[in-house]
Formats: sequence, C-alpha cells, structure tokens
Amino acid sequence: MKKGEEMGQRLEDTVLTKVFVGGLAWETSKDTLKAHFDKYGEIIEAVIIFDKVTGRSKGYGFVTFKEAEAAKKACEDATPVINGRRANCNLASLGARRTKSSPPATPSIPSHRSGVLFCSLLPLIWKWTHSPSLSEIFNVVPKNEHMDK
Repeated sequence: MKKGEEMGQRLEDTVLTKVFVGGLAWETSKDTLKAHFDKYGEIIEAVIIFDKVTGRSKGYGFVTFKEAEAAKKACEDATPVINGRRANCNLASLGARRTKSSPPATPSIPSHRSGVLFCSLLPLIWKWTHSPSLSEIFNVVPKNEHMDK
C-alpha cells in the first residue's frame, strides 16, 4: 500500500477514533498531549493547532487513536487535567463541547413560542442610525413607550 493510500484510509476512519481536546495551556506540546492520552491506547497522531499569523497555540488539538475503544476510554473523563490545566475532550466528530462556565454559542429557543422579540435598547439606537423603523421591518406595533421619543 502506498503512503498516500494509507493516509487517506486513516483520515476516512477517524469518526470514532479522533478526539478533540480543548482548553489546553498555551505551552502544551504535542508530546505532552500524546503522553497524557497514551494510557488509553495506541495513538496514530497528536497535534496542537497553532495560529498561522502569530505561531502561538490556539489552545486546542486533536488526538487520533488506532482503535475506537481507546478514543471512547479517553473521552470518559471529559475534563482531564493536562499540563496543569483543566481541559475538555470529546469525539471530534461531535464538535467542540463547551464547559458549563462558557456561554452557549447561540441562545436556546424555548419549545413554546411566545411571538415576543426582546430588543432592549435596540429601538433607540435603530431610530438614530436606520431609516426604516423596526415596526416596518417586523410588521408589528411596538409596545415600548421610548420608541417615539
């Protein structure tokens, strides 16, 4: 088997074997990352992601195991301490999982829809900077007494 074929095969099969590791200390090296996860099984690759402009670590990386069972074991401790810092890990195919202290990427939408859009001070700011009113855009009558001031 040629080297390119081997690498292509390896990349195809990483859905259950590639682990995302976030929250790493800036100085964490790939050797440190590999040393931490070595106890779970054979590692094919361990990488730290760096900023192309600054050359500095972005604080996350990936560990690819040979076997899916090793990746599963590695993810059992979702918040390991690596290089003195609490990290987070999960299967890369699931996407990055935020810790409880981090705000969600988008607000959650309740299962019941009330039909109310809360905009806080947006009407005051919008009135000064944009020609169409919010009521024209949303086709509603605003219930904010400050809207016409």
